[in-house]
Amino acid sequence: MTTTGEEHTAALTGPWWWTRWRSAGLDAGLALVSAGECAGEGIRFARDAGIPLPVGIVFGLVAGSVLLLRRRWPIAVVLVSIAVAPAQMGYLMGIVGLYTLAASELPRRIIGALAGMAMVGTLIVTFVRSHQGVADGGLKIGDWLVPIVAITTSLGVTAPPLLLGLYVGARRRLMESLRERADSLERELQLLAERAEERAEWARNEERTRIAREMHDVVAHRVSLMVVHAAALQAVARKDPEKAVRNAALVGDMGRQALTELREMLGVLRSGDGLERRVQGVPLAAVGVAAAVAASRVVDGEGVGVGVGEGPCLSELEELIGQSAAAGMVVDLSVEGDVRLYGAEVEQTAYRVVQEALTNVHKHAAGAKTHVRLAHRGDEVAMQVENEPPPEAVLGAEVRFPSGGNGLLGMKERVAALGGVFVSGPTEAGGFRVSAVIPA
Repeated sequence: MTTTGEEHTAALTGPWWWTRWRSAGLDAGLALVSAGECAGEGIRFARDAGIPLPVGIVFGLVAGSVLLLRRRWPIAVVLVSIAVAPAQMGYLMGIVGLYTLAASELPRRIIGALAGMAMVGTLIVTFVRSHQGVADGGLKIGDWLVPIVAITTSLGVTAPPLLLGLYVGARRRLMESLRERADSLERELQLLAERAEERAEWARNEERTRIAREMHDVVAHRVSLMVVHAAALQAVARKDPEKAVRNAALVGDMGRQALTELREMLGVLRSGDGLERRVQGVPLAAVGVAAAVAASRVVDGEGVGVGVGEGPCLSELEELIGQSAAAGMVVDLSVEGDVRLYGAEVEQTAYRVVQEALTNVHKHAAGAKTHVRLAHRGDEVAMQVENEPPPEAVLGAEVRFPSGGNGLLGMKERVAALGGVFVSGPTEAGGFRVSAVIPA
């Protein structure tokens, strides 16, 4: 964190109205010199005015000490220097006061008015004193040079401190503006960093949810069929060895398919390690842009970070239903409308909905007759999986499957991500129905 703006002001503390002790020491030194100058000139002023000498010295000390207030009340310092100008004292006070006034934040019209008053006062005093010197013979110049000397002296005393003060004040305001801009930029960068972290965390949560959903869809169906075939294998192992061999072969095929899909998914996850290492050195602004793009891709359904290839499609539904039929399920498929191709996300989501619905039938209604309907419409694709109540004889012998309750939730999230509608629930006949409509 850089010390700019408000932090810079808070870090500078001094006595009274000074922001720093160094500034207080400088003003005290200038006031001491000015008081000494005015006190010395007060001796001459007392002699010329015919007043007691101590009065002239005290008057000079008081007038010169006003310079101590130059940062707090620069107008007062300039006015005092103008007031004591006829006594030919306060030159240092006038020069430093004009510089401080020009460098301050006061309006330009006030600065110009006071500078003009100081220049005119110096011009009049110099002209009068020069004319008196020429008349007394103390100044060996012609009368025609008196105005030139007065103008030159007044400009030399007022113009340089005025211009220098204006320059320093403009530079100071520029530095303050740069500090404010640096503060604003720093706050914006912090805000961008916080937003980027929030977006990245949101994207990571979305991706974890998507990976969990994919893992559930890949594993649950295959393993459910393996459990069903294993139970059938156990039941017929002694009675029908040939059927047991077929069931064992089916269990092996299901296991190999599940392992293949898991290897593909884990391979994609491992391939993201190098990308993650490359991203660690990206600047903050790039992180914010990348997080925003990643988040928008998640919202659009494109996915970020992890992909599982193109995934299954609707043309593989017959194979999926064949696997369920081989596990003993009575299932029929009906297709309405002209078959056509959809986007990869649409086809994969439709396939996963049917797959998860069939898995639920295996788990909770083994032996129930199931109807799978697929409808191709103009701007959408609809699917419905409905099972009848399981037979009475199967209810008691139903294979117990562990269930986490994530299947229906995962289907609903998939369909909703594509802007579709998902409905599930029991039927009046005692079965269960899963319906989904996905925009094509």
